[in-house]
Amino acid sequence: MNDSKEIDAQLKAQRHIAEENDARRRAERFKLPYLDLISVRVPTELKAMALIKEAEARASFLVPLQIVRTKLLVAVLNPDFPTTKETLARLKKDYELNVMVVSRTSLEHAWEYYRAIPEETADISGKVTIDEAHFKTYLAQIKTISDLTDAITNFKSPLTSQILEIILAGALSLGTSDIHLEAGEHAGTVRIRIDGILHDVCTTLTPHNYMLIVTRIKLLSNLKINVQHEAQDGRFTITLSDRDIEMRTSIIPSEFGETVVMRILDPRSLNTKLETLGWRPDDLVIIEDILKRPNGLILNTGPTGSGKTTTLYAFLKHMYSKEIKIITIEDPVEYHLEGISQTQVNNETDYTFANGLRSILRQDPDVILVGEIRDRETAEIAMNASLTGHLVFSTLHTNDAVGAIPRLIDLGAQPHIIGPAISLVIAQRLVRVLCPHCKISTPITSELKNQIDQFFTQLPHRVDRTPYHSYELFTAKGCEQCGGIGYHGRTSLFELFIITKDLEELIYQSPSVIQLKDLARAQGMTTMQEDGMLKILRGITDKDEVERLTGPLPWFPRV
Repeated sequence: MNDSKEIDAQLKAQRHIAEENDARRRAERFKLPYLDLISVRVPTELKAMALIKEAEARASFLVPLQIVRTKLLVAVLNPDFPTTKETLARLKKDYELNVMVVSRTSLEHAWEYYRAIPEETADISGKVTIDEAHFKTYLAQIKTISDLTDAITNFKSPLTSQILEIILAGALSLGTSDIHLEAGEHAGTVRIRIDGILHDVCTTLTPHNYMLIVTRIKLLSNLKINVQHEAQDGRFTITLSDRDIEMRTSIIPSEFGETVVMRILDPRSLNTKLETLGWRPDDLVIIEDILKRPNGLILNTGPTGSGKTTTLYAFLKHMYSKEIKIITIEDPVEYHLEGISQTQVNNETDYTFANGLRSILRQDPDVILVGEIRDRETAEIAMNASLTGHLVFSTLHTNDAVGAIPRLIDLGAQPHIIGPAISLVIAQRLVRVLCPHCKISTPITSELKNQIDQFFTQLPHRVDRTPYHSYELFTAKGCEQCGGIGYHGRTSLFELFIITKDLEELIYQSPSVIQLKDLARAQGMTTMQEDGMLKILRGITDKDEVERLTGPLPWFPRV
C-alpha cells in the first residue's frame, strides 16, 4: 500500500516537472519570464484579481496577480491564444503589463482564490458591511453555541464569504472576544472564546472549505494569500449601521495548515465606567482618592487578557475634563476614547514606548497612559514623569501587586526612585459572573461555615462585613439567557498595593517579596484571592472560577 502511494507521488512529481518544463519552453519562445506559482510565493492581490471576473480569467487562460502603481503583473498560459490576446489588449489600455508564462497547474492554483471572493463584491478595502437583515436574523436565531454550530453545519451555499459571515455574526451575537480557526489533519475546527473560556463551535470543516475561509480572511485583512509558511498580522472592520467593529487577525503556520485567531474589538463590549468594574466599596474609595492626586505612577499588573487596559481606560474616562490634557501611547490602540489624544507604537519609525513617552512629555500633558513598561528606559522615564508633576498610568506583567517592585528592580530601575514615584500597584484578574437567571444555591456544611468565619477574622478592618451576615454559595447551571453556559459576563478580582511612607522606606533597602507582603498586609492589603472569596460569598461568582485564576482556596475543605 505504501509502495503504491510512493509510486503515485513520484509519477505526480514527474508530471509536474514535465508541465513546468513545457511552460519554460513557451516562455523562451515568446521571450517572456517564466513563473511557477506552486513553488514560488507570489503575494496575489484581490484588487488585481477583481479587474476581471473568474469566468473571463478562465476563458482567457490568465490571471492578474499584482498591481504596483500603474504596473499590472499577469500570469498567462499562452500569450498567443486569441482570448488571451483580447483580454491583455483591454488591460493594456489602463495598465503597463508585466506578462509571465505559467503552467496550467499554476493557473488552476491561482483561480482557486476566486472562490474566496464574494461574487457581488468587486473590491476589499478592509471594511466589511454585513447585511443588516441577515445580521438581525442571526441575532434572533443564534442564542447558544449549539445554534451557531447548527447554522454553520447546515449551511449549503458554496459562497465562502457567507459561511464566514455566519461565523462573524454568530460570534458577535454571543458576545465573543475572539474566534479561533485551527487546521487539523482531516478537518478544520472553529472555536470561540466567551468570557475568557474557549468553546468548540464546529469540528467538521473539510480541508478545502477551511482553506477557502482562511483565504477569505486573508483577503479581508489585506494579507498575502500565497504566503502560507510565515506568520502574518492584519486587520479589517465590520461596518454596522450603529458602530464599527475592529477585527485583529493573526495567522501562523501549523502542522496541517494555517491557524487563525481573529480578535473582536466591539465598542459595546468596552466597560469603561469605573464603578462597574468589580471594586469593593472600600477599594473604590482608595482608587478615587488616588486619582485626585496631581501626580504619581499607578501600575496595573497581571497576565494578558486580565482586564488591565480596560481598567486604565476607565481611569482616563473618570478623569476626563476639558481642563486637562490626556495623552496615551499604546501598542496598539484598541478602543478610541473621545477627547483623549491616543498614539500608537510604530517600530518602523522608532516610535517606541520610551521614545514616544519622551515626545509626549514635550506636549505638556497632565495625565499619561503608557501601554506597558517593558524595559529600563521606559520605566525610568515613566517614574521621572510621575516625580515631575504628571499622573502616569501603565501596566506591568507580574503575578501579584507586590511583585511589581522586584520586577522594576530587575529591569534596572533604582530603588530610591521607585518608592517616591509609585502611588499604587493594582493586580487584576477576570472571573466569570454566574448567570443570575439560573444559578443554583448550594448548602454550606458546618465545617465550611467555621472556615468562613475564620476567613473574616483575618480580613483587614476596612472591609465592610455588612453584606456577609448570612452566607450563601451558588453554582452554575445554564439556561437560554446565558446560552447554556451558566455564566454571563465577567468581573474583576483586585488587589491594591498602596505605597505608604513605611513601604517607601522599605523599598530603599531592595527588600524581598515576603518582606513587602508582610508590611503591606500589616497596613491592610486585601489579596486577590480574598477579594475572590468575598465575591463567592455574595453570589457573584463561584469557587471553581476563583480557583481557576488564583489557585486553591484554603477556606474550603479539600476533598
